[in-house]
Amino acid sequence: MAELSRTTTGVPAGPPAQAAAAPRGSGFWVVGAVLVLLMLSSSVPSALYVLYQQRWGLSSGMITVVFALYAVTVLIGLLLFGSLSDTLGRRPVLGVGLVLAMVSMGLFAGAQGLGLLLAARAVQGLAVGLATGAMGAALLELAPRSRPALGAQVNSAGPTVGIGLGGIGAGLLVQYAPAPTVLSYLLLVAAFAVTLVGVLRMRESAPEARSGGRMRISAHRIHVPAAVRGRFAVLVLTIVAVWSVGGFYLSLGPHLALSLLGSSNYLVGGATVALLAGAATAAQLLLGRVEALRTAVLGLCGLLAGLGLVLLALGLRSAPVFLVGTAVLGGGWGAAFLGSFRALSTLAEPAHRGELTAAVYVFAYLAMSVPAVLAGMLTNIHGLHRTSVGFMAAVAGVCALALFVTLRLAARTRAEGSTA
Repeated sequence: MAELSRTTTGVPAGPPAQAAAAPRGSGFWVVGAVLVLLMLSSSVPSALYVLYQQRWGLSSGMITVVFALYAVTVLIGLLLFGSLSDTLGRRPVLGVGLVLAMVSMGLFAGAQGLGLLLAARAVQGLAVGLATGAMGAALLELAPRSRPALGAQVNSAGPTVGIGLGGIGAGLLVQYAPAPTVLSYLLLVAAFAVTLVGVLRMRESAPEARSGGRMRISAHRIHVPAAVRGRFAVLVLTIVAVWSVGGFYLSLGPHLALSLLGSSNYLVGGATVALLAGAATAAQLLLGRVEALRTAVLGLCGLLAGLGLVLLALGLRSAPVFLVGTAVLGGGWGAAFLGSFRALSTLAEPAHRGELTAAVYVFAYLAMSVPAVLAGMLTNIHGLHRTSVGFMAAVAGVCALALFVTLRLAARTRAEGSTA
């Protein structure tokens, strides 16, 4: 195990820093802004992929590889450094994550071909993976005392809000502003710099980091307790279905939308991502108080309905039906993820919850990346339309299986509760 002193980060810690730190409430909103900005920046390239393809002659398969590299490096960063902020502190870890995010934006802005595009996506993934654990913990610790549930709500809705804003914002800039492959990233560098100042001024919320001493860095352990592996397998099916859809839309969704609409307006691609993410956010906010398994079931029904509409749209080549299907799919996506993740988080004792959560993230990011890459490769052979039909049909099959086993789990859970 490597050990580092907090002083090596260049971010002061201890009483002097606390005296100058921003109040608890402002620190919460600073971290919320970091979460939204990081997720926003992750979806900006999605609106630009079609442009990259046209300018650099990239295949759909290569575009999905670029996307998958982000998902893989997020997972690596999360598993290697996800618990780092527990000992090093939330502020320094968030600060390093923001610096890496700015570096990645600079690489994107300077990219003239595939090499720097891959490098930028890799650095961006590491930045998000590094910061994810710190953001999640800080939002719970810094939530206003009058609204303690706000931390969990921002943790849940922040990513989809960011993805939606990134899609629509990048689409607008690409279509109507100069230097489309540069301007979005330079604006994000400035936004990250502002939030970095806020992070350096916020109070430290990690108890161990405030107490002083030496810091230990260790990788997340991936472990599912034997007693809950059956329930884990049932619920993780929903995670796989949800993030397979997310990976497809974030990599090939804009291209598919432009094709169905017969449009060359890049705003259409970004708006498609924003529509999916916006509907997901709305569903999460509406169902935040509903029981976890019931939320997951509702979400799976929404996913099946949305996939059915998208398949109908592909058969009819109907843009309006595709947009309605995307909205329904987004609502199912948000609800299914919220419900399954909440149910999964209760399967392990608090001392082992981090290990089980790490296992969930492994499935989530593999589901986001591997099917998207396969779809991209098949697009080179069979074309985007036929590949999209096959992909949506396959995911619908996974959703149907997940709905069946989740309903059985819910019935068993109710029966166990009634006999307890």
